[in-house]
Amino acid sequence: MLYTEATIRQEKEQNRMIRAHKIRLHPTSEQATYLARAAGVARFVWNWALAEWNRHYEAGEKPSALTLKKQFNAIRRQEFPWTWEVTKNASDQPFLDLGKAWTAYFDGLREGRNVGKPRFKRKKRSKPSFYLANDQLELGDHRVWIPKLGWVNLAENLRWRGKMTGARVTKTADWWFLSVTVELPDEPADPKIPAIGIDVGLNRLVTLSTGENVENQAFLKTSLKKLRRANKRLHRRNLGSKNREKARRQLARVHYRITCQRDDLLQKLTTQIAACYGMVAVEDLHLKGLLKNRCLARSFSDAALGKLLRLLSSKVEHQGGRVITVDRFFPSSKTCHACTWKWEDMQLSDRLFVCQNEACAYYHVAQDRDHNAAQNLLQEVLRLVGWEDQAVTGIGSDTDVNLAVDLM
Repeated sequence: MLYTEATIRQEKEQNRMIRAHKIRLHPTSEQATYLARAAGVARFVWNWALAEWNRHYEAGEKPSALTLKKQFNAIRRQEFPWTWEVTKNASDQPFLDLGKAWTAYFDGLREGRNVGKPRFKRKKRSKPSFYLANDQLELGDHRVWIPKLGWVNLAENLRWRGKMTGARVTKTADWWFLSVTVELPDEPADPKIPAIGIDVGLNRLVTLSTGENVENQAFLKTSLKKLRRANKRLHRRNLGSKNREKARRQLARVHYRITCQRDDLLQKLTTQIAACYGMVAVEDLHLKGLLKNRCLARSFSDAALGKLLRLLSSKVEHQGGRVITVDRFFPSSKTCHACTWKWEDMQLSDRLFVCQNEACAYYHVAQDRDHNAAQNLLQEVLRLVGWEDQAVTGIGSDTDVNLAVDLM
């Protein structure tokens, strides 16, 4: 095979991996003011570029990010001199982001996907953020250097060593964060043989085919009382007052705490599963349909099943494993995993599965419904890949972990 320069470059791109590390910043009050001003410049430039884009498009022209950037730079020094007081990335990157947003919108129209148009950013609605190119920042020992600001304290050092491709500063609730993307070589992971079936739900977040389970913590449900108090406190304050802004920040901190609790559980759970099993069987859930159930929509959102499956898929594939989905119409809960007898009139309230086949070893034995479903998912995936007769469940092996004990 003849290796050209383009071929070598393509192979290098295929063998690399981009990882992101989000680190909390500890700025002083003066530094926090600068970060807010930089985020405000980025928001202003985005709104200006979007308004000009819409104006050019309605006039029959074909706008682009490059032409809008040249147009802005021509009038920037006379009309917007205050944009020079912060890093240049705060005013340059919004044009590129807007171009990507419009490209995604038009690609979605051609492919039949519902991708919304770019919208204007409001100061009190949008998340404050701005971009930093890889040549515009420097990382030191627990600190980062930002142009026209200086060194800002970091809560921890960068987790990976590699080529930094960029960073973005964002604000969540009252805290500033730095998200650094690093290019790393894609090192092949050792493939793992054990397979596992996973059934997700609301009563139990995860039930494994090995019998282990993780209860649904329902962080939002347990914090509803705090949320209601914070919301009442917010809406009793006068519009535009300092007390209303203080109440808004208190409400944002409660929401952020709930998000952190949920993410902590999901990250630890998916990391342990990915480290122990090479093949994971899950059910293909129709999440949009589940969220349309007004009685259970809040519970499904609180469980974050979609994020759980996304994290699981990403981490298992990174470890060299596979996540295989079973069709959503597969009767995993209604079928006995031992004899395939099917309980046709099974209801959602039936939490125990009782097999009625006299020839089955589980005849009149009450099985846990979710555990039975997880075993059926595992058997179906092994059938799909042609491993029906191979003992790859990993039950009793050294790779098994007690998730219920470690995560509770």
